[in-house]
Amino acid sequence: MAYVNVPQDLSKVKNKILFNLTKRQLICLVPTAVLGVALYFLSKPTLGVTAAALVMVLIMVPGFLFALYEKDGMPLEQILRNILRVKLLRPHSRRYETENRYDMTQTENKKKGAHRFGPRK
Repeated sequence: MAYVNVPQDLSKVKNKILFNLTKRQLICLVPTAVLGVALYFLSKPTLGVTAAALVMVLIMVPGFLFALYEKDGMPLEQILRNILRVKLLRPHSRRYETENRYDMTQTENKKKGAHRFGPRK
């Protein structure tokens, strides 16, 4: 008898459209592949086969990363946005400051010249 594993959380299941890829992956991969292959064939006569292939790979790697990389259910652009927020846009450390009401009353009393047991004589 054949058994099929069914995930308990169905929200993590993604619809596959073509070649077992999601719509997001197809949107990222098709333009990347077209650009890379066109760049390869256009630069092969001037650069040679090896250099053209290297340029093609370097141009295509970011597209493949944006299409296929996910960590904790977040795609690469969300991860990069979070890294930029944490490293550049937000302060690195926040100071913890409390409001010491006892110290505030003491400094106010010193300014007024009052002592703890009443005015000085």
